[in-house]
Amino acid sequence: MCVHFLLEEEIYMSISQTRQVLVDVARQLFAKNGIANTTMNDIAVASGKGRRTLYTYFKSKEDVYTAVIESELERLSDKLDEVAAKKIRPQDKIIELIYTHLSSIKETVVRNGNLRAEFFRNIWTVEKVRKNFDDDEIQLFRKVYSEGKADGEFDIDNVDLVADITHYCIKGLEVPYIYGRIAHGMTEEATKPQVAKVVYGALGKRIKS
Repeated sequence: MCVHFLLEEEIYMSISQTRQVLVDVARQLFAKNGIANTTMNDIAVASGKGRRTLYTYFKSKEDVYTAVIESELERLSDKLDEVAAKKIRPQDKIIELIYTHLSSIKETVVRNGNLRAEFFRNIWTVEKVRKNFDDDEIQLFRKVYSEGKADGEFDIDNVDLVADITHYCIKGLEVPYIYGRIAHGMTEEATKPQVAKVVYGALGKRIKS
């Protein structure tokens, strides 16, 4: 029974690793050439896996593109989870979550070259793909706000509402942040105190030294 389980686990890991290789290769090709100029055959050849293997995992280039976006969002989600797990004050955690979200989104878009245009051109496709990420982030904010409220850090009547507002405010800042239209010429360290004032003010909390 244990041998059977181990064999199943090895097969699953092999399938998962093969799929991830295809996604990684596709992302690099999309970033270099753009989605329109990349074919399924290009992905198959560059990955060394062959067309049959590629079509085993993905029915179309659109499916591959969706998987690439999901993979990028998973990277961002992992970073946010790391921040949420830190043993720091809820008020500090909120600020770090905000900056981690924005800086990670910017890094993801910038590093993907020609693919970055698709983040804005195919906005509804991206919105559909990122729904799970958005839901998970809102849950993170709810958790941190609940902790802060329980500790007397925040004066919040409706944690769910405040978490929703926080998430969508940050989401609305993504594009101007990516293009450097917010706090132009200022460093992250220089902007944090001002951002903290706005956030803490909304949470009914004074800044602690």
